[in-house]
Amino acid sequence: MASLPLPEELLTGIFLRLPDPADLARASAACVSFRRHIADRSFLRQYRKLHAPPLLGFIEVKGEFHRASPPYPSASAASAVALAADFTFSFLPAPARQWLVLDIRDGRVLLYRSYFDIADSAFKLKEILVCDPLHRQYLLLPPIPDEVFTSVEKWHTFLVHHGGGGDEEAAEETAFRVIWMACLGDKLVAFVFSSTTGQWQAGPSHSGWIESFGALSRSQYAYGCFYWVTDCREKLLLLDTRRMEFSTIDAPPETKLDDVNVAIVEAGEGRLGMFVLPCGSDLSYIIRRNNVGSSGQWQLEKTISLGYDTYWYCFVGSMRGHLFLEHMGDFFLLDVKTFKLLTVSASEHTFLWPRAYSNFPPSLLSSPTVASGVEEGIKKEMLEQGCAVNSSAEAPQSE
Repeated sequence: MASLPLPEELLTGIFLRLPDPADLARASAACVSFRRHIADRSFLRQYRKLHAPPLLGFIEVKGEFHRASPPYPSASAASAVALAADFTFSFLPAPARQWLVLDIRDGRVLLYRSYFDIADSAFKLKEILVCDPLHRQYLLLPPIPDEVFTSVEKWHTFLVHHGGGGDEEAAEETAFRVIWMACLGDKLVAFVFSSTTGQWQAGPSHSGWIESFGALSRSQYAYGCFYWVTDCREKLLLLDTRRMEFSTIDAPPETKLDDVNVAIVEAGEGRLGMFVLPCGSDLSYIIRRNNVGSSGQWQLEKTISLGYDTYWYCFVGSMRGHLFLEHMGDFFLLDVKTFKLLTVSASEHTFLWPRAYSNFPPSLLSSPTVASGVEEGIKKEMLEQGCAVNSSAEAPQSE
């Protein structure tokens, strides 16, 4: 007696529970009906929403990709991406060597290039773009409004999940925002670029607790918010990207130590976690028990020994419940649930400002994260407004 076919909704539930993309690929090869079901765009969007892409390695500021190596679980996927992607950024407006990495998120890379202003004897921002090195697509961003941009010397720019409502599902996967912020006098201001509108808009501002913009730590991301340790070390500056509001919360006493590494992670159940590594000391893990208001209670959860050569460890970022560390060219991942230190990759040389790169390898799950054709639409609109942007090949600047 022939077996009855499984209902479509049951198949969807089974396939969505497969934790490893490799398992999904093997299931799609089992039979034609399985492949047709898994290859459906609606199903793939559901799967990508439920399962975070694997960590594939780290990209340094000039684009060199340091991929995960065995026995790290995603080593084979990292090798496939290393062969398929272009981390030399040769598909960007020439000369490609001028582009430097600012931020990485959701498979997208934010880059900029500068020029040397002889009159001011300083390098100044020339262009910013967002690209997808795996699918070799990019979007050149329009200039930041002159009335703000020309009056600042130091600025900070980073990628954000789109987070907007009302977009169609297919468009959401290529939608993103870029936030540019700087100090104007004693006020911190932000401008927000949306890939759906192709325009910059004035964002939130904040006054107080910021004496020096250059003293802000590297941004940390958790639960839809960015965090910075302020120069006074008593507060954390917070930017909620869902409400687009700045605020501050109390920092734990451990951040006040000299020469300390700080990283924010998602501790689970909506709680904020923080790793603190003072120079030459053990690693401390602290959890903020009460996330309501600015005075939540920080409590020490665990102390972790990294061995006798703690001096050579440094944080290179965090993602969800994972902390990334670098030690003399070797990269490690620390999980907040198990507190196990996993080796991601090993190298004989150190990297300059590495950032974690996560993505799905070339497969059914791999989808462009930057929409093709949008760049030309924005350039056309800018030309119509009398604000042309030249993204063609040009002579190298003296940098």
